[in-house]
Amino acid sequence: MASQHIIYLINPISGTRGKQSVQDLIAKRTADRGIRFRMMPTAADGDYSFLPSLIDRESVTDIVICGGDGTVNAVAAALSGKHIRVGIIPMGSGNGLALAAGIPRDPSKALDIILAGKASWIDGFLINDHFSCMLCGIGLDGGVAQQFASEPRRGLRTYIKVTFAHFLRAHTWSFTISLPAARKGTSFSVEAFFIDIANGNQFGNHVTIAPRADLHDGLLDIVIVKKAGRLRLLWSTARQVFGGYKITPEPSDAGKEKVLYFQTPEIVIGNPGLAPLHIDGDPAPSAAEFRIAIVPRAILLIQP
Repeated sequence: MASQHIIYLINPISGTRGKQSVQDLIAKRTADRGIRFRMMPTAADGDYSFLPSLIDRESVTDIVICGGDGTVNAVAAALSGKHIRVGIIPMGSGNGLALAAGIPRDPSKALDIILAGKASWIDGFLINDHFSCMLCGIGLDGGVAQQFASEPRRGLRTYIKVTFAHFLRAHTWSFTISLPAARKGTSFSVEAFFIDIANGNQFGNHVTIAPRADLHDGLLDIVIVKKAGRLRLLWSTARQVFGGYKITPEPSDAGKEKVLYFQTPEIVIGNPGLAPLHIDGDPAPSAAEFRIAIVPRAILLIQP
C-alpha cells in the first residue's frame, strides 16, 4: 500500500527486549515496501494530544505503537473516534490488547499485519472520563499495578513475584454496584478482593480474566471476586481464568458463587475505601465513585 504514511512510536523502556534490532527491522521492511515513514520516541508524560494535528499536517495514515498496553492506551485515548489506523508491535510486559486482537508477539509477524494495513473498529470505554481500550482493575490488581510500576525490573517474572506478594496480604474492599440503564436500576453492595472491567479478554501474557469479552460487542465484561478465604480466592480466580463461571443474566450479590460475571454497557461503582485502580496496566488515581461506559467503535485497529 504505497499510499501509506506511517509514524512508528517507539517506547524505549517498555518490556524487557532491546529495541535497536526491532527498529532496524522496521526501517528496512517499511523502506523496501516504498512506504513513507518515520520513527518517534513515545511521550514520557503520556500526552499525545499533539497527534491529531500532526496527522492532518503530514497526511499520516497509520500510527503504530511499539510498546506495551500503557502506551497503547495513551495513544488510543488521543485518537479515539478518529479515522486513523492504529497498529501495535507488542513490546510490553503483558501486551493484552495485541493478544486479544490476534496480533502476534513476534515483531516480524506483527509488522506483516501493519504493512498489510487491514483495520477494523474496536470499542473502548471511559472510566470517570479517562479512556481505556482494554481493562481496568480496582482493588487487588490495582495494588499490583502500582507496585509493578515502581519495580526496577519489568517482565513476567517480576509481575508474578509482585502478584504473589499481594495475594499473601490480600484483603477485601467494600463496593456498591449500580446498573442504572442496563439493568433497570439494579444495585447492590459487595465485599470483594477486586473488580475488573474488561473490554477484551486479556490481562496480558495469555491470562484471560473475562473469557467471553469481545472487543467489538458494545459491552463491558464485569468480574467481581467476592470475599473468601485465600485458598478459595485462588481457586475462584483460577476457575474464572479458565472459563469456569458463566455470565450471570441478572447480577446481584445473592448466592454462593464467589465470582460474579456479567455484561453491561455501563456501570457505576462506589468505592468508599478508595481501593487502588489501574487502567490498562498503569496505576491511576483512585476515586470514591467510578462512572464507566462503553465507547463503541473507538479505535480503527490494524489487525489480522
